[in-house]
Amino acid sequence: QVQFVESGGGLVQPGGSLRLSCAASRNIFSIYTMGWYRQAPGKQREVVARITTGGTTIYADSVKGRFTISRDNTKNTVYLQMNSLKPEDTAVYFCKTDSPFHSWGQGTQVTVSS
Repeated sequence: QVQFVESGGGLVQPGGSLRLSCAASRNIFSIYTMGWYRQAPGKQREVVARITTGGTTIYADSVKGRFTISRDNTKNTVYLQMNSLKPEDTAVYFCKTDSPFHSWGQGTQVTVSS
């Protein structure tokens, strides 16, 4: 099993930036695609960005050009750099592999508000 611990969320004004971190309990980046997901109140969880084992990145249309996913294999950590934040980006953000056998972490709250 592997655990994920997300951090870096907070309150930011529209147009601001945040960098989220996701620490995995063991090195899995060479085996699984990693993804950042978010869930806003009253909405379903949605994928925001993914990074494959080969390093290919894929983004939801709503965040393209504003968010960047990256990873540091030496630290077992995946990052999500979020720029030009909008109120509609407000959500709890989670990271996880594509595997249905891995569990969700606690997530980190991101609130974009003036």
